[in-house]
Amino acid sequence: MTSTASPLLGLVRQLSVAHHIPGRIRLKMRENLPHELIAEAKKFGQALGGVEGIRSVGVNPLARSCTIEYDARAIPPSAWSGFLSGEATPESEILRRRLLDAAHA
Repeated sequence: MTSTASPLLGLVRQLSVAHHIPGRIRLKMRENLPHELIAEAKKFGQALGGVEGIRSVGVNPLARSCTIEYDARAIPPSAWSGFLSGEATPESEILRRRLLDAAHA
């Protein structure tokens, strides 16, 4: 894991699922982000936007939310819960690996 990916994946621990249907997920940040982490939230959105299978990402740090539209054939819907909780499942590893690849690009 690179130093670029590490803060991005650390930010994931602040997220929970607010709403999810296959192909679209809305995440909420559990706590208000300190001002200096708002830039990390924007980087997270940019990194997600580069992930294969992600169609669009909308990040609103002030509202503490992130909406992601994705291809459910490329990223299994079950990948999100494992990815956000840190649980290493085959599905969550697909998403984690794609995020790391995007962070390296």
